[in-house]
Amino acid sequence: MQGFYSKLDSSPSSSPLLGLGLGGEGAPVPLSLAVETEKAQALLQTFSSASLLASAGLGMFCVVADHVLQLSVIQHHLWLRAALDNATHGLVGLWSWAVVIGLRKKSDLYEVLLAGLLASIIDLDHFYMAGSLSLKAAVSLPQRPPLHCSSLIPVLCLSLRFLMWIGRLKDAWCSLPWMLFISMATHHVRDAVRHGLWVCPFGNTAPLPYWLYVSTTATLPHLCSVLMYLTGTRDVISTKHGVAIDV
Repeated sequence: MQGFYSKLDSSPSSSPLLGLGLGGEGAPVPLSLAVETEKAQALLQTFSSASLLASAGLGMFCVVADHVLQLSVIQHHLWLRAALDNATHGLVGLWSWAVVIGLRKKSDLYEVLLAGLLASIIDLDHFYMAGSLSLKAAVSLPQRPPLHCSSLIPVLCLSLRFLMWIGRLKDAWCSLPWMLFISMATHHVRDAVRHGLWVCPFGNTAPLPYWLYVSTTATLPHLCSVLMYLTGTRDVISTKHGVAIDV
């Protein structure tokens, strides 16, 4: 998988003092035009062949994992079924974030692992709601636990962004709200096949058709990447830190 890297700050063909760069033939190119060109290339990378292939692989993984979970040997063991189901949530979240940022550096691997962890620990609210560490109690709740409310996704992501602004955290952390979005959204969409989406205060939607779940999961990374572009997050990541922003 390949990410997009900014070369404006390091390229000898650009000069921040003069405000222009050199084109392929040595002709001066306004720096603003070069930046816009780089942004357009970054956006196009979101739909590169490598990115689309990774998304297709994600969709196929969802289908294979769900079929494996239906095996009788797994269905007859509650702890095994719960552990594998939660691991699948984590792997889907991990894979989705890898599609968004690409894997070029060691720090990218840490980000991807964190996204997978976030997608998995959402299920801890089952035990919180049950008030017990009993798995049987956790999976037989009379109502859905709080972190499974899809209305919380924008609230939590925007709150995190606001706290980061208040705390004046470095730009290197600017993708964290989007990571949280991917982790929660993929988890909720996968659960929606059985239970629908819980949209407070309106209630639950009908269960999602399986094909819609797979296609939505495969396209969520691209949607996230486009939204990061529109909100300027990808510009901050690429131009200030030179890190991969998609595959």
